[in-house]
Amino acid sequence: MITDPISDYLTRVRNAMKARHRVVEVPSSGVKKELTKILFEQGYILNYKFEQETAQGTIKIALKYTGPDKQPAIKSLERISKPGLRKYTGIENLPRVLSGLGIAILSTSKGVMTEKEAKRQHVGGEVLCFVY
Repeated sequence: MITDPISDYLTRVRNAMKARHRVVEVPSSGVKKELTKILFEQGYILNYKFEQETAQGTIKIALKYTGPDKQPAIKSLERISKPGLRKYTGIENLPRVLSGLGIAILSTSKGVMTEKEAKRQHVGGEVLCFVY
């Protein structure tokens, strides 16, 4: 039994990139689907596909590598808010990752979004992870 599905998702993607896999499969959930959409929109992954073969379904993620030596597009995936210690932020304290070069993903009352989108919509929330 997995106690933190978001950490499991991030770890699977992180491990697949270190092993230079082209595709990684993760069990599906609503938050994981939103995380995947954000990673795609921000250019950190090539593509994704939601499959509903089982009751839970899976997400297939095509990983992105750049440059002549094929370095992973994602340098770091860091879980911030954990089940044992939740991290919340208001609109005035939204985190900036690498002075704006990376992204922070938040779970807000208006859905899962990046810190830039949260600032535009003027909402705070739980800081799920940092990506750069």
